Amino acid sequence: MGQVAINLIAISVFAMTMSTLLGPLLNISQTIPAIVTFAVLGIASIDNFAWEGKGGNLVLDSIARFSPKYRERIVHHEAGHFLVASLLGVAVTGYTLSAWEALQQNQLGQGGVSFDDEELAQQVEAGHISAQMLDRYCTVLMAGIAAEKLVYDEVEGGADDKSKLNAILNSLGFSPNNNKQKLRFYTLQAKTLIQDNLSNYQNLVDAMHQRKSVSECLKASK
Repeated sequence: MGQVAINLIAISVFAMTMSTLLGPLLNISQTIPAIVTFAVLGIASIDNFAWEGKGGNLVLDSIARFSPKYRERIVHHEAGHFLVASLLGVAVTGYTLSAWEALQQNQLGQGGVSFDDEELAQQVEAGHISAQMLDRYCTVLMAGIAAEKLVYDEVEGGADDKSKLNAILNSLGFSPNNNKQKLRFYTLQAKTLIQDNLSNYQNLVDAMHQRKSVSECLKASK
């Protein structure tokens, strides 16, 4: 079960518990919160299995976006992906900063940076990927986590990034222990690149805040 579905279930259980405690005081029938809770659980299940968590992402993102800190973190996370991709010669084709924008572009998560990864996909499908190609794309995948770690000293996002990295490494026959080592290695690589280009990174964050085009963001990051 995806993290989004788990979050929705946790919210439902919390709401049910609070309604049980406060219902008698507020003269609220226990039937109403029970119906709402079961409805949310049903929607969460459908969303998880049929919609790949996109609906839940949209709901949770809509709630969280009332927080300026949340919006700021999303931009910094995606700017990390964008900058490192640019530095490593991976073509950026687009970016989103909300679950709604991501849904419109058929992406998962609360936002994302799109890359030209056709060559990578071909090599992964063939079961053989060059070391250079693997290093480039895996470093880009971990760049959002690296950016959050650098700016906030803690990481809240990046679950989808880790899943993609593990999927690539698993397809190439790496063990779970190797995957963890690779994750740490690529995160450190990305963090170093961002640190070495910190002023360009901040310029890129500002450009993405203004929702500038990909070409304008590329100029800002150089």
